[in-house]
Amino acid sequence: MTGNREVITGNDFKRMIAGAYSAFLLEYENINALNADSLMDEKAGTHVLRTIGAAAMSLRDLQADSIGGVSKRVGSAAVLGAHGNAGVLISQILRGIAKGLAGKYDASSSVFGKSFQYGILYAQRAVNDEVERPLIITAKAVAKGAYNAVRANLPIAEILTEAIKAGGIALSQAEKKNGFVDAGAKALMVFLQGCRAGLDGNYVSPVLLFSSGFKKSHDVPNPKFDIVYTYAVSFSLVKCRASISDLEKMLNPLGKVIVVKSLDDRITVYLHTDCPGLVVGQAVDWGQIEDIKIQNLAMPHDLKNVDKTIMDIAILAVADDEKTAQSLEQLGAIAVITQDKVSGPAVGDLINLIHGDIAKNYIILSNNKSSSLVMAQVKRLLKNNIEILYTNNVEEQIKALKAFDVNETLKVNLQNMHEAI
Repeated sequence: MTGNREVITGNDFKRMIAGAYSAFLLEYENINALNADSLMDEKAGTHVLRTIGAAAMSLRDLQADSIGGVSKRVGSAAVLGAHGNAGVLISQILRGIAKGLAGKYDASSSVFGKSFQYGILYAQRAVNDEVERPLIITAKAVAKGAYNAVRANLPIAEILTEAIKAGGIALSQAEKKNGFVDAGAKALMVFLQGCRAGLDGNYVSPVLLFSSGFKKSHDVPNPKFDIVYTYAVSFSLVKCRASISDLEKMLNPLGKVIVVKSLDDRITVYLHTDCPGLVVGQAVDWGQIEDIKIQNLAMPHDLKNVDKTIMDIAILAVADDEKTAQSLEQLGAIAVITQDKVSGPAVGDLINLIHGDIAKNYIILSNNKSSSLVMAQVKRLLKNNIEILYTNNVEEQIKALKAFDVNETLKVNLQNMHEAI
């Protein structure tokens, strides 16, 4: 049998992400109300909404047409914008899809179906425990449904339909067995249904939902707060015609973690941005550019070279409000206050802070189990210099901080802090 010649394009994939985001705007509160014990994530709907929001916002000015380029941008933004355990798992699905579509201008039904299987595999790896959660069970059924549809030579839309059908059966079986609908598994199904609607163009634009005053009575996360800065850009300027203060002013709208230093006859620049081409395009007017380096922060990487650090070990403690932050800072921590205590920190929030070169080594003190996969994702991306101490509340954070000794090594401090809680 010859394969069908239908292809999916980058623009098709953009519509799928918009459809998924639109679906979660409608359903995230319903998902929040479901049982989330298997993920230890009480706000799974909000967390996935904000994760897909980061992915959607990465496409707002993207000119690329290739599905490989679009999916790579989406996957990277989702990884850094991931909130909560549920958000991390969805981000890994998008990262796996991007892996399967890498280097493709457009994708056949076979390639597209296989990319979804990559996505499920990445999600399974992210959990990395012996308990097979309902989300993973449902995801495996989705992957099998997609695989069978590809083998049957079905069109791309029908591959998604069959994947959703298989996932729906698995979800129903899990509900019958457990007596409840699992929030993580339901989130996966809403995501796929949104992608399917987006592929057909059968969805309400998120722009229209916001502009029409959608859910004014509820606290819908504003997607502009979920913009992530995926790339670390560094370069040198020779014969620079601008002062350091002027360079900082010009770079400020383009990113975060902006470092501008004068070194001998040149100026070195480092920043995190979501548009490296725009940064370099503007920099050509400031002087002669040399030693350009662009690094994807959503991929495993080393910290940039540290010239001078404030301390050997810094403790980053996640706090829900200013009062808690003050209590933690009085004990020597650097408090990470999130814009929204419901969602907790995004992966990118912690990446940006750590790249600020506060210290050589870091201990992250979590404050609840719903962000445990967020912390694990930070550690995976930075590879070294990062240790995580999981705590359940601010009382345990305080006990751990009181056991910290600035004169001890990282290993000894970790052991003492762990024993204290």
